[in-house]
Amino acid sequence: MTGVPDYIAPIVGYRVWQWDVAGLRSLNGECWPPGEPLETRCRVCDFVRWWGRHRTVHSPNTAPHIQCSCGIYAHKSWEHLRQCGYERSRIHGQVLLWGTVVEHQYGWRGQYAYPKCFFLPSEALPVTLTEIQARLLALIPYRCEIFILRDEGRLLLWNEDSGFGAAGVDYLSNRGNQWYARHNQESTIKQGDRVAIVGQGPAVVEEIDHRWIRAVLGDKRVVRIARKRVCWNDQNVRWETDTHAY
Repeated sequence: MTGVPDYIAPIVGYRVWQWDVAGLRSLNGECWPPGEPLETRCRVCDFVRWWGRHRTVHSPNTAPHIQCSCGIYAHKSWEHLRQCGYERSRIHGQVLLWGTVVEHQYGWRGQYAYPKCFFLPSEALPVTLTEIQARLLALIPYRCEIFILRDEGRLLLWNEDSGFGAAGVDYLSNRGNQWYARHNQESTIKQGDRVAIVGQGPAVVEEIDHRWIRAVLGDKRVVRIARKRVCWNDQNVRWETDTHAY
C-alpha cells in the first residue's frame, strides 16, 4: 500500500453495483445519486464515536484514511473483478475516483466517485420488456454509456448523444420474444402431460384439440375434459381441473 495523494484527474477503476428501479446501490446498500458525485464518510469513526469505545485515529470527514478501511472501492482490472465472481451476475462498469485516493495491490479507495459507463450481463437483465424499461429509466439519469454484454461481445444500448442504440434495442426485443415463445410453449398443456382431476386422480393426456382434452386415468378409463377448465397450479407444480371429467 502506498501513500495517500490527492488526485485532480480521475482514476478509472472497475466495480459492481446493486441495481433496481430506484437506481444504483453499493453492495453494502449505499445509494449512488444520479448527477452528483458520491462522497465517502468513515462509518467506522461514526460507530466508534457513537458508542464511545475509544478515540478515533482520524476524523470521519477525512476519509479515506491510510490506516482505516473506509472509502469508495474500485478494482484495477476486469480480471480481478471476474476472479471475485461478480461480473456475470450483477451490473458492473467503470467508475471515476478522485480527491484523496488510497492505492492497494488490486485497487483503490477513493474520496469521490461517479460511474463512467455500465455493462449489463444478460444474466442480470429482467426478462420482460416492461421490467427492463423500468430498470433502464433508473440508469439513464446517470448520463453514462450503457452496454449489453453477450458472449459475442458488447452492444451499445444507450448514450447521451444518440439515445437508445438500434442494435441493443433489437437484441432486447428478440430476447423478449424468445422468452415469451418459450413461456407460452411451457405454459400450454401437451400430449403426455399429467392433469389432476378432482375426485378421480391423475390422468395422462393422449389427445388435444382447441376445445377438449382426451386423457386416460390410472384404471384405464378414458375421460374428456374441457380444455378451458384446465390450468397450471404453481404451488402444486401440476396441471389441474376443478370440474369432474366427462
